[in-house]
Amino acid sequence: MSSPMPPVLNGAQKQAGDSDGKSAARLIGRAAELAIIDGLFGSAAARGSALLLTGEAGVGKSALLDAAAVRASESGSRVLRVVGSQFGEGVGFSALNQLLQPLADEIPALPPRQTETLQAVRGLSKAQPAALPVIANAVQALLTGAVTTSRPLALLIDDVAWLDRPSASVLATVARCAPTGPFALLAASRSGDESFLSGTGIAQHEVQPLDDASAHELVSERFPAMAVRVRRRLVAEARGNPLALLELPVPLNEAQQTDRGALPAVLPLTERLKRIFSSRVEALPETTRKLLLLAALDGSGDLHTLQRAMGGPDVLIALCPAERGGLVQVDSLTGRLVFRHPLTRSAVMELSTGAERRWGHLALAANLPERSERRARHLAGAAIGPDDEVAGLLHRAAYGTLHRGDAVGAISTLLRAAELSSTGAAKGRLLAEAACLGANITGDLRNVRTLLANADQADPAGTDSLASATAAASQLLNGEGDVDTAHRLLVGAIDTHARPGETDDNILREAFNTLLMVCFYSGRPELWRPFDSIVRHHRPHRTKRLLPVILGAFGDPAYAALSVLDRLDELVRDLHQESDPVRIVGTAIAAAYVDRLPGCRSALRRVIDDGRGGGAVALAIQAQFLLANDAYAGGQWDDLVAIIEEGLGWCATYDYHLPASSGRFLRGMLAAAKGDHGTAREVADRLVSWGNPRGLGALRVYASHIRALSALGSADFDAAYRLLRALGIPGEVPAYSPHALWLLLDFTEAAARTDHHGEAAAHVEAVRKTDIPSISPRLAMLTDAAEAMAVPDFIDHDLFEAAIATPGAERWPFDWARICLAYGERLRRAKGGAAARVHLDAALSTFERLGAAPWSARAANELRASGIPIRTAVCGRDGHPSLTPQERQAAHLAATGLTNKQIAAQLFLSPRTVATHLRSVFRKLNVTSRAGLRDALTGPTP
Repeated sequence: MSSPMPPVLNGAQKQAGDSDGKSAARLIGRAAELAIIDGLFGSAAARGSALLLTGEAGVGKSALLDAAAVRASESGSRVLRVVGSQFGEGVGFSALNQLLQPLADEIPALPPRQTETLQAVRGLSKAQPAALPVIANAVQALLTGAVTTSRPLALLIDDVAWLDRPSASVLATVARCAPTGPFALLAASRSGDESFLSGTGIAQHEVQPLDDASAHELVSERFPAMAVRVRRRLVAEARGNPLALLELPVPLNEAQQTDRGALPAVLPLTERLKRIFSSRVEALPETTRKLLLLAALDGSGDLHTLQRAMGGPDVLIALCPAERGGLVQVDSLTGRLVFRHPLTRSAVMELSTGAERRWGHLALAANLPERSERRARHLAGAAIGPDDEVAGLLHRAAYGTLHRGDAVGAISTLLRAAELSSTGAAKGRLLAEAACLGANITGDLRNVRTLLANADQADPAGTDSLASATAAASQLLNGEGDVDTAHRLLVGAIDTHARPGETDDNILREAFNTLLMVCFYSGRPELWRPFDSIVRHHRPHRTKRLLPVILGAFGDPAYAALSVLDRLDELVRDLHQESDPVRIVGTAIAAAYVDRLPGCRSALRRVIDDGRGGGAVALAIQAQFLLANDAYAGGQWDDLVAIIEEGLGWCATYDYHLPASSGRFLRGMLAAAKGDHGTAREVADRLVSWGNPRGLGALRVYASHIRALSALGSADFDAAYRLLRALGIPGEVPAYSPHALWLLLDFTEAAARTDHHGEAAAHVEAVRKTDIPSISPRLAMLTDAAEAMAVPDFIDHDLFEAAIATPGAERWPFDWARICLAYGERLRRAKGGAAARVHLDAALSTFERLGAAPWSARAANELRASGIPIRTAVCGRDGHPSLTPQERQAAHLAATGLTNKQIAAQLFLSPRTVATHLRSVFRKLNVTSRAGLRDALTGPTP
């Protein structure tokens, strides 16, 4: 278990020093309640006030009273406290004496009769206590006398339902007078409990459970070593109850808290929680308790299931005592039984015996289909000792759970199956499978080592199994970056163990997924070729559609993507209904280099949300960086930093060193594009220093891309050319090099600007021969622009115009602006005048919006060199910028009376593009004809 922490008020309070050195209490998630309390004490200085806090047990009412006492005392009030208790409930005036004790020195100052009355209550007089109204008057007089102008009085009463009867009667009178008296009264009671305050009419405020964010903060503060997915489970079970949030971790051992050991199906309760949540269950009739036990074990709340398992009385009748006790309810919309608090379910389990729980599991299993997952789980719950048949049922159930998106549940099921296995070989195989899923999906490499060690201990002969090899290879790849050893291990294991009809399809899928990333990060075609051969002979059934698509679109997109794009587009369209996170991420990986990521966004976000909750973290890391790739290409650079940093944080937490390189690459690219050359250089150096010794060719390409982009932004074309030329041979598009598709424009520009026009042209020709432009509009746009740049001493207006007018070009603003800049530069040098300005203005405004400072500087320098001052966009009548540079230029020319064809000739645009621009201008400036443009435009005609 985690190390002890300092006492925390209600488990949620911590001390924070204020400006003058005093400590002030702070409750997590209780700002609204504390504001109400501050208002209560503030109004008490001028007139009396009273408030009753209500809420479920453990919700934090006592903590709020503790915080109120601190705040009232620090504000100068005199604080008096009364606490009811079950022990003192039968002792007359026990509660009232808690109030009188701190005021004992002031009692003699009262009139004699009132003094004698209160002394009798305290047991210090031989006289019998007076009638309750007389005592109440004396208490009021005492409280009034205790109040001074400089020191108000705060009376705090906790657990009012447990006050003894005489004290309650007296304090009820005091409470009724509090709103008109000179003091504040704040009390607390459980919701639904009758107390002396019930009929007084004072205001009430129900304290709600903590929201999820506050609950997570509370548990993180008290148990900082707890794993995320364990914390998520606790928060879900506690349902915002602060006491439960702090008590539920106590029975868990260190392995369970840090997610190295499985959590029980129902979390155990501490004695303190048992007292709170079990008392009402214990009072129920036996039939009702049996029914609640079945409901707790079943978990679905289906009344028909419960009726069949009970086999006797009507469940609705049997439920009545539990409903009246506020323990359960039947949801009016779904017709299902719902525990009002999850810990009531735990209490039901705690109060049952092992024999009763076994009876419940068997009764439920008897009425479920033979091969259903729920039946398997109930049989496992009823099992005593090894049971290979049940272990086999759980093994199948585990992968059903995985494909529905619950990776953590799948691993827990595999571990339970291992416990029920009678042989070391079966136990070792199941532990190895759990390790395999842990490495590739749930994402804690430290647990993988433990599971593999346990599998080896259970079955030393099974250490070369496909599951063990896949888990070990994933650990080598993601943790150490050892692609060569991982490759040999996987290829050998697949060749040895993969047999049609004999090999577990799920483990074979994970083996292929791991081998895929091994080959990618190696950056070496020779590692891909054995992969292709293995796939042809051993393709798993579950990936018969997806795996070839990934190999074509991701493994070798230049030569194989076109043959699989139709299938990829179908897979992307179906992602909205896909629950298997492995298939979601696999589809997105296939989409990455062929510009289909936008269609994967919502599905990737689901995987990321699951990872944030402690689910499939390893897949969530990949999903984060895929989403970051999409954000970079789409110009969503403000979002990009947060996406990258969250992914890198997960990599650091879970020891995923190699996947972090993808995040660092994008961080470096963003820094290079924005002109942060120091960060770009630092990232590139780190990628090389970590990747080169491990033979990670992909990281070398990443580093060269970052450095080349940084050089291009600074117009250092020689450096960019040297960096990119070292990555390949001009005139050849390398196989199994997906990143080459992202270097097309960079290499061509660098080569052309350093007078290597032949190499630039050869590169473009090779790209066209492979038909790369047909893969996506973006690649078509880049190819057209690259070919236009490669031509020396000639401006190919058709190619530049085709690139700039690519449908949907606004989806790739950085690429599009670079093309506009290149076109504008050539037009300026050819004395293109107004046409040059249109494209340079377009580039400048886009670069400025993105924050691409060096590129903005290049565009601005070109404009200055043309002798044309840099101006802002035309504004509409509301004074806000509304026209793009091209729209503004077309509008000015149209205002002079030129036709679309004449405007197109001057601006080197097509008449259709001009017509599109003018329609947009009319809409933005709220004009209906060319005649209205002169009045609407605010800038002079160029």
